[in-house]
Amino acid sequence: MKVALFEKAHVLTIATKPLRKLGVHEVLVKIQACGVCGTDVHIVEGSSRSTPPVVLGHEFVGVAENVGSDVQHIARGQRVAVDPNIACGICYYCRRGLVHLCAQLKALGVDLDGGMAEFCIAPMQQVYVLPERMKWSESVFIEPVSCAIHGIDRANISVGDTVVILGGGTIGLLMLQLAQNAGAAQTILVEPLEYKRRIATELGADIVIDPKESDLKSSVMEMTKVGADVVIDCAGTPQTAQLSLELARRGGTVEYFGVCPVGEKINIEPNQIYFKELTIVGSYVNPNTFSRAIALLDSGKVRVDNFHTTTFSLEEVHHALAFQREGKTTKSIIEPNK
Repeated sequence: MKVALFEKAHVLTIATKPLRKLGVHEVLVKIQACGVCGTDVHIVEGSSRSTPPVVLGHEFVGVAENVGSDVQHIARGQRVAVDPNIACGICYYCRRGLVHLCAQLKALGVDLDGGMAEFCIAPMQQVYVLPERMKWSESVFIEPVSCAIHGIDRANISVGDTVVILGGGTIGLLMLQLAQNAGAAQTILVEPLEYKRRIATELGADIVIDPKESDLKSSVMEMTKVGADVVIDCAGTPQTAQLSLELARRGGTVEYFGVCPVGEKINIEPNQIYFKELTIVGSYVNPNTFSRAIALLDSGKVRVDNFHTTTFSLEEVHHALAFQREGKTTKSIIEPNK
């Protein structure tokens, strides 16, 4: 089969790789669509961890081509999505219910061969049956939605809150909708690219700000008088990480969702954390949120139909990564079997 094989930093090639024998507890998935994530871009650039050589792609959906003899909940021919994050089940964190913090956590498309390929073999517990009516173009967003759900859970939004979201890419636009669903009275989305601001407006953002055109801190303070109840950094830069602390009101919450490059640092004045009594939280992957993501997309309570997506063949993987990295599309989608 053809695969996009990550060998080392800056080396991603289209290669041919044989399929191994299917285990009794595994599912062979014929890939219909695989989303390109910012993590994929960082892996190829060498700024995010992985276990090469490995087939990239952790946001993927397809059809169950074959199932192992002990697989009961999946049948051949069913449409499926795959949760890429595999916990060990026995470490300290797993036995505390913190499966996403598993000491041995492995991910398809990061540590194990993933979805940028014609086929992928996945453990049966990672495979979810999709509603027949769900389009491939929607279902490819299940994994990022599942991560965003955990982020919204961690943000602990109260009904009536004002929420500022920094960054209007895939995650920012998903967070916007989830914040609305959580009861936010006012949502303020900050994004420099016009087409992403337009999508945010279509999705019901109350205020959309171009940070290049105004003093963001002054604008937010003018709108809120005291600062935001919740600030969610979906951009993942040192600048937005620093700014998040300044935009939150006293007693507010700052969530770091976007991934800053390893080694980046910001200046924090502990006295301000104390004086403002800030709650600062991180959000990492998607513990037990995959089925909730499917339900939200299927119900239409989270929309992706107006996202700007661009499809690529497997051979065009470098173009797909470039489009994602340069913000030319909300989501690059690779279709390996077309």
